[in-house]
Amino acid sequence: MSADQSSDQRDSAGPGAPSGEDLLVGLAEIAGRLVRDLTGPDGVEAAGALAAVVRARLSGEYAVDEFGFDPQLSDQLFAAALRPIYRHWFRVEVRGIEHVPATGAGLVVANHSGTLPLDAIMTQLAIQEEHPADRRLRLLGADLVFSMPFVGEAARKSGSTLACLEDAMRLLERGELVGVFPEGYKGTGKPFSERYKLQRFGRGGFVSAALRTGAPLIPCSIVGAEETYPMLANVGTLARLLGLPYVPITPTFPLLGPLGLLPLPSKWIIEFGAPVDTSAYDDTAADDAALVLDVTDQVRETIQQTLYRLLAQRTGTFF
Repeated sequence: MSADQSSDQRDSAGPGAPSGEDLLVGLAEIAGRLVRDLTGPDGVEAAGALAAVVRARLSGEYAVDEFGFDPQLSDQLFAAALRPIYRHWFRVEVRGIEHVPATGAGLVVANHSGTLPLDAIMTQLAIQEEHPADRRLRLLGADLVFSMPFVGEAARKSGSTLACLEDAMRLLERGELVGVFPEGYKGTGKPFSERYKLQRFGRGGFVSAALRTGAPLIPCSIVGAEETYPMLANVGTLARLLGLPYVPITPTFPLLGPLGLLPLPSKWIIEFGAPVDTSAYDDTAADDAALVLDVTDQVRETIQQTLYRLLAQRTGTFF
């Protein structure tokens, strides 16, 4: 591939913006699918699941693990509510699900983008929906997530926990599938002009956790999340006053008020790559800073190159 071709792939976000008429037609079609889903058999099933959750809450017949994960609430309420968005709004296409292990520990490492962390939620749902072994992805989240009212509690109930080495290792040692987004706020808060260009992956703490537990590293590349809330600018002064990593200005927010919080209906692809085996390393590998950084860079480069390939293959940003 020539340097010019590589540059073209890096700057590509699709074959071009749709016309205003095409956009309205497409939005109407997507909205129609959502309405049909919510009022059809899936809607009836979701209503029944909600009733079952309420009965379990009233009777106290439900289980919560040491991290606060509530499988019934996560599966029957959160997943049911998100499924129409996953299927009909973002129309998520999942590739390489066979690379996610059917049993035992695994660490899914993904790019992060889109202003709000919808990519983490959709990746979690993708594994739950598409994996034949019905696996659950336990997400690692930033401190801010768990300090927010309602959001932090919902994150705990859905299986998330703090993005720290101790919690990651405890989950991996239990044979759980864990998800990490090493770019953090640098990924979700980057301007739209830098879309699909990975930020730093930190010092490789996630690699240390995998090396210490022998868990495979599964690269995950997500295309589509960048276009949900394109960040045109960041109101840094307001962000500092509110104690937030950023306050975004997007094409629809704050111009359209609360309506601007509705994500744009971009077409998503989530691809899981071949696992990086860590079981062959000895007990001292996690303390070798050079090795940790080398494996970190290997995973990061795999994700970056996969993003370029998926962008080149994408036939449309929204439709």
